[in-house]
Amino acid sequence: MKIPSVSLLLATCVLVFSGCNRGDPAAVGTGAGVAGQPTVALVVKTLNNPFFIEMQRGAEEAAKKAGVNLIVQAADREVDVERQMQIIENLIERKVDALCIAPSGSREIVPVIVKANRANIPVLIVDTRADEQALAAAGGKIATFIGSDNFDGGRLAGAFIVEKLGGKGNVAVLEGIAGHETGDARLRGFKEAVAKAPGIKVVASQPANWERDQGYNVFQNILQANPSIDALFACNDLMALGAVEAIGAAGKSGKILVVGFDAQPEARAAIQKGTMAATVAQFPARMGAIAVENAARLLRGETIETFSPVSIELIK
Repeated sequence: MKIPSVSLLLATCVLVFSGCNRGDPAAVGTGAGVAGQPTVALVVKTLNNPFFIEMQRGAEEAAKKAGVNLIVQAADREVDVERQMQIIENLIERKVDALCIAPSGSREIVPVIVKANRANIPVLIVDTRADEQALAAAGGKIATFIGSDNFDGGRLAGAFIVEKLGGKGNVAVLEGIAGHETGDARLRGFKEAVAKAPGIKVVASQPANWERDQGYNVFQNILQANPSIDALFACNDLMALGAVEAIGAAGKSGKILVVGFDAQPEARAAIQKGTMAATVAQFPARMGAIAVENAARLLRGETIETFSPVSIELIK
């Protein structure tokens, strides 16, 4: 028997390995693709959050109906703005036909929007708005924004807490990433609602960066410093669920009114269980679907609306 040379074996291994690892390791849901179809990329903040997994699902279903190839990519963590920018720059280099982006940073996203503009790649912004002043100053443009009114969602949450507490009580807030448009809008809406009730006192308002473990740690510290808290508004469900765990660890399950945002399945289950009181639903699958549908229409030479609103609803 003739034994293959070491170099031949190594070359064969390299070919096999390369064939199994094509593409960006951050890419998911890309599918095999169909030759001749345009390629639309959806870049979300992370796929470790059920909200963006739902957005991906909606986008994938729409892509099949619209006849486009879909690439979905994300950083590991929502706070990794730099990694998201790298992913988008790589997609621009790959010359995708359209970019749908849920920005991790409203201002930080602007330079890559400008790069996409120069490459004649249309940009559709989803869920979190790009900073309009920064975009205008840089001479950048987007095709449309698809998303909910986060201010109104925060207002709904605040009004619900005021009603449930009878207009009087101590309230804490878990914010998202400091300076992030989505979290800031939710916080402003919440503050406007509770400001109408002089008996409501916001005793603590701290960022927990959208993450569950930080929601647990930050609220545990808040609760230790303010044991008489009556209610909590968390700017997303992951932070709310982390806070629920901290409340349980303190032996106060069901004694603190917890309101989240995003209406994730686990949050809905917590409402049924009584450990959460409410959450604000945004319908991310619909956002993903509208983004891909609009991208496909643009690529066919059709016009689209500059804003596609997605409804919100208080789930309680």
